[in-house]
Amino acid sequence: MTPRRNRAKVSHTLLAFGRRFRKYREAKGWSQENAAKRANNGQGVTPQYIGMVETGRTRCTYEFAETMDQEFGAEGALLDLWDDLVKDAAFPVWFDWPSIEETADELVSYSLSLVHGLLQTPDYAKVLLYGDQEAVDARMRRQEILVRKEPPPPGCTFLIDEGVLLREVGNPKIMKEQLERLALAPEGSVSVQVVPMRGDHLGNIGSFTIANLDDLREVAYVESVARGFTMEDSDDLSTMRRALREIRSRALPTNMSIDLIRRTAEERWS
Repeated sequence: MTPRRNRAKVSHTLLAFGRRFRKYREAKGWSQENAAKRANNGQGVTPQYIGMVETGRTRCTYEFAETMDQEFGAEGALLDLWDDLVKDAAFPVWFDWPSIEETADELVSYSLSLVHGLLQTPDYAKVLLYGDQEAVDARMRRQEILVRKEPPPPGCTFLIDEGVLLREVGNPKIMKEQLERLALAPEGSVSVQVVPMRGDHLGNIGSFTIANLDDLREVAYVESVARGFTMEDSDDLSTMRRALREIRSRALPTNMSIDLIRRTAEERWS
């Protein structure tokens, strides 16, 4: 389940920075696309990222602000704003994770109990969302990032605990269709690996996803019963990266994973 959007809880300092940033951009007569091409010393970012900065939905890096200060001819004023408004700001815990997915260069996910939302079938999602068709449609729209043309889709690695294949959601028909969907997933930028069930690794603490953004930052997402949490604290991310290394060392290769998924679909859910 993804966190609900709540404009009232947007960071006021990030929003203030974004408004000033937009004024600088508009004073140059640039579109978001034009500004995006000039970011990060010419390496560029996506126009969506510029939009997120301007609406207070992301905390940009000092390096990004430094390049744009030079491009805008702001003579250090944008860096002063970054120090005052962005430096100590953090993503609120409810942060709108789909907007992070949309602008990520890479997503690495570990699923302990359920299929990741980006790989769910409509029927599987409908069970988990208690029949809320609007929420199901929104989840299906999120999946469009995997097949979009521009910008290119993020590279996605989905590490799935073996128990996910065995845990019934809805009924056997829904499960069979869901596993068949998983077996077809490894195409293009997507890979799926199954992690054999064991209780002696850090992944048993819970599911999580790490996004690498086009400004080189990392943001993680974890879920609780009440809400989803985004975080970019270095200690938290270090712990998650350590867990990922341990999980990956136990994961089956992609071809063996797909064979197991297909076999489970036929033997357990047919």
